[in-house]
Amino acid sequence: MSKPRVSKQQRTNDRDASLIEAINAGETDRFYELVQRYQQALFNFGLRICGQAADAEDMVQDTFLNVFKYLGTFRFESQFKNWLYRIAMSVCIKRRRRSKFAPERELSLDEFLPGDEQIAAETPAWAREPLDRLLDEELARRIEDAILALPESYRPVLVLRDLEGFSTEETAQILNLTSGNVKVRLHRARLFVREQLKEYFNHEHRRSA
Repeated sequence: MSKPRVSKQQRTNDRDASLIEAINAGETDRFYELVQRYQQALFNFGLRICGQAADAEDMVQDTFLNVFKYLGTFRFESQFKNWLYRIAMSVCIKRRRRSKFAPERELSLDEFLPGDEQIAAETPAWAREPLDRLLDEELARRIEDAILALPESYRPVLVLRDLEGFSTEETAQILNLTSGNVKVRLHRARLFVREQLKEYFNHEHRRSA
């Protein structure tokens, strides 16, 4: 079966296209440019997903090893960044399965949250703002802790959508989920994080009153 043809516009819209084509044409020394372009973002992503700096560093290394190995197969059927994060997510999952600290079962947000409608009714106005608007210096640590407390099937959805800036469709592609599933998980993950922050904001409100 022949591979689907990719339009010139798809390549043009990918900021990494010229660099990837140069590497695949034999300029392998330029792979380091690709590493420099994405290593910090991937490390931050790994830190939020794995929770440990050492695990995030290993994830970044394994991801780029896989990218170098398979870059010649990349056909611009998606943005390179999407493909890169899909590999990174796959590496995270494999490392998690091998870890002796992996949970015996995946927890559900049903175990942490009351009904969505109840939370939506009780959540104050600040919590209905997009999560990225809350990411100032004062709140960063508390939000990171809340994200790490998310069950592992919900955490990547929130990180990719709200912190990495991927669309619902791109997130679905990276995680191999349906768009509908991404929307459901994102909604519940946001509610969980905002619920975790309620005590902080209630305290700040009382202090400023």
